[in-house]
Amino acid sequence: MTPIELLTQRRTVPAAYLGPPGPTAKQLATLLAAAVRVPDHGKLGPWRFIVFEGEARLEASRKLAELHLRKQPELPAEEQAKDDVRLALAPTVIAVVSRAAPHVKIPEWEQLLSAGAVAMNLLNAATAIGLAAQWLTGWPAYDADARALLGLEPFERIAAFVHVGTPTMPPLERWRPDPAALVTRWAAPPGD
Repeated sequence: MTPIELLTQRRTVPAAYLGPPGPTAKQLATLLAAAVRVPDHGKLGPWRFIVFEGEARLEASRKLAELHLRKQPELPAEEQAKDDVRLALAPTVIAVVSRAAPHVKIPEWEQLLSAGAVAMNLLNAATAIGLAAQWLTGWPAYDADARALLGLEPFERIAAFVHVGTPTMPPLERWRPDPAALVTRWAAPPGD
């Protein structure tokens, strides 16, 4: 597959359908090396990673499930069941942590966009090496206590939980917008 074919044909495989094997240590290093090849105005590196593998995926999921139940004792059983495996659906989960912060020259918005680009590069890189990935967030990405439990600083945010593994089903195509319908071309107003 050519690089442009990869980009125009990439599809998500749901995390529940990402089985072993996950990325090897060498493949994970390749994924992360590709991930950081993004626009980064000011060379701030306003992101970092947390990798969940092996038993750590289950332990992190268990701790998040306990936290969620403490915060919401009436949490429905189906939500509790989701929490029990939240970070254990795929063999590897990579949290992309945004470290966007005020800067004298680089707006926080640009730093946040850079973290999003990191996550997208992870998806594309996983496809390029023959694996598949899904970008998820969920309540732990937006909950300060969950972020603290996962080791984030108060100013850090979860941009993505990228689940990576071997697809156990073919990726499904979904509706995509027609790019031509999204384009306008700017022209100077008459009289300028």
